[in-house]
Amino acid sequence: MPSLAVPPLFAALEPARTVLIAGAGGGFDVYAAIPLAVALRDAGRTVHLANLSFTPLETLDLDAWAAQDVAAVAPDTAGPDDYFPERALARWLAANDQPCTVYAFPRVGVKPLRDAYRHLVDELGVDAVVLVDGGTDILMRGDEAGLGTPVEDMTSLAAVAGLDVPVKLVTCLGFGIDAYHGVNHTQVLENIAALDRDGAYLGALSIPGASREARLYRDAVAYGQAATPLRPSIVHGQIAAAIRGADGDVHVTRRTRGSTLFVNPLMAIYFSFYLDGLARRSLYLDRLEHTVGIRQVASRIDEFREEVERRTPRAFPH
Repeated sequence: MPSLAVPPLFAALEPARTVLIAGAGGGFDVYAAIPLAVALRDAGRTVHLANLSFTPLETLDLDAWAAQDVAAVAPDTAGPDDYFPERALARWLAANDQPCTVYAFPRVGVKPLRDAYRHLVDELGVDAVVLVDGGTDILMRGDEAGLGTPVEDMTSLAAVAGLDVPVKLVTCLGFGIDAYHGVNHTQVLENIAALDRDGAYLGALSIPGASREARLYRDAVAYGQAATPLRPSIVHGQIAAAIRGADGDVHVTRRTRGSTLFVNPLMAIYFSFYLDGLARRSLYLDRLEHTVGIRQVASRIDEFREEVERRTPRAFPH
């Protein structure tokens, strides 16, 4: 029975002993896993981290591959010097005496990505998978005014939806950030309300700025930014700023120069959902089911968008 005394996100994960937390949308998305991973490890759970990667993983040595489409990235994994968020995270984890393998998936279609996930689930004895999204565009069902950057998120969602795992969840960190990519956040809230009516919404959980989880997250983001000075994460730069209490037009990287930002406390909140409930509300996820390449995913989303009648966006009333 849901209770105010126990956050539903942690109640849903209570039966799990081994949790795989994976970045759904590529890039630095896996960094959104850090506060949750720290809390779960402190509670005695085994936690593994993974990420759909924007790094050119085809350049990695053969010994970096744990299986087809699964790279096991360690602190000493050879790879690109200018952009390798997974290795930067592995090095930060090692420096903080935490398990330091970060699994990385190449940008492939739903079928091979599901096989990659299935390998990790079987190999690691995973009984819960949590997809993390930096932003909230994974919550778009398809008929919104704008979808943000849906290709990687929807590939991950469809891949994990087809897994036979006892617990499958999605959690989003960074509410509001996807406005830059055309997401209307009134429609995000409409979608959350619909998911709540379906029984798929696990509530919102703020990361306390003074907590150990917040401190480690901010430190990891700073480490990752320093490791990728040419392409530091805009998303996690803003979330980290929000978690330290910043607000308004706060710029933490030159990449946002010329734009007006709205850093705010909502960015420091996990919005969490049952993955299967979220997948059921998608209007086009079934079209992605048999895709092999990421370009197939993109083209099928484009085809759907040409057919669907889009909802009219509304501004916040206050």
